[in-house]
Amino acid sequence: MRWVWGRAPVARVARLALVPLALAYIAIVRVRATAYRRGVLRAKRLVVPTVAVGNLSVGGTGKTPLAAWIARRYVGQGRTPGILLRGYGADEPLVHRRLVPEGVVVAHPDRVAGAAQARAAGADILVLDDAFQLLSVVRDLNIAVVSAESVEGSRWPLPAGPWREGWDALARADVIVVTRKRASAAAADALARRLEQRRADTLVCVAHLAVGQLEGMQSGTRHELPVLAGRRVLAAAGIADPETFATQLRGLGAIVQLQAYQDHHPYAEADLTGLVRGSAGADYVVVTEKDAVKLRGRWPGDVPEPLVAGLAVQWERNGPMLEHALDAVPRWNRP
Repeated sequence: MRWVWGRAPVARVARLALVPLALAYIAIVRVRATAYRRGVLRAKRLVVPTVAVGNLSVGGTGKTPLAAWIARRYVGQGRTPGILLRGYGADEPLVHRRLVPEGVVVAHPDRVAGAAQARAAGADILVLDDAFQLLSVVRDLNIAVVSAESVEGSRWPLPAGPWREGWDALARADVIVVTRKRASAAAADALARRLEQRRADTLVCVAHLAVGQLEGMQSGTRHELPVLAGRRVLAAAGIADPETFATQLRGLGAIVQLQAYQDHHPYAEADLTGLVRGSAGADYVVVTEKDAVKLRGRWPGDVPEPLVAGLAVQWERNGPMLEHALDAVPRWNRP
């Protein structure tokens, strides 16, 4: 489906058939948002203080690394975060368990039920991943993530484009985080300034999501980033934007051959066999966190292990102010 969102002539023609559906979709989304805003539909408060992280477009904005960063920060303050996901994509709960082992990860389509599970397991703060459109739940802090890369693509709503909601939906956000992976710092800063002009009363931050560490997929051995410089790398990525992953590795000096898959790719045995075969012509195989949770334990022991590229959240604008906003979320007093 994502090819329809591209700029190729054939994509533009195919997109025409989806325009009526896109217009109907965005109309329904706006009616629903209005119903919640006016109190026709009422949101439920969860049992524990709640921070929600979500986005306006489909995939690739960096909401999961940001949600994990927030959860880890609460862990550092002695709190037990419950990370709630809607349950789509079996890889995402596994990623969060790897990134925040001290947290309580619950994947449940009913966030109210998921919150009760997290509380029962000891959570005293909730971090909702992919929840900006979850209007049925009250949150103490609402964070919208907008990627600097996403504004370069199609502006159409689903299914003709990647957008779940338009810019007007940012009126619900307490904080807007502009993320960048391959976009320049100047481009991200310019987007942040435009958003500040549109939402003068909303905190706007900028985060660079860069490869921050390389770790052996099986052994957990850490490798310095310069190890990839000048080396042939087979990059495997079953994420929303595989090309950005390849660009990040090229930024480390790697000579990259990209093996791209669809987001949430399950990795059949044939895929694993193909990667093992391809590793013979590379100095390193490098995968994302999301791919590693599906390959770990299946990789042959007699073949050099892939390296897992972990993303680091590097604040370039208003990071301390976001930390202050997170600290302001009330603590929950256990009964």
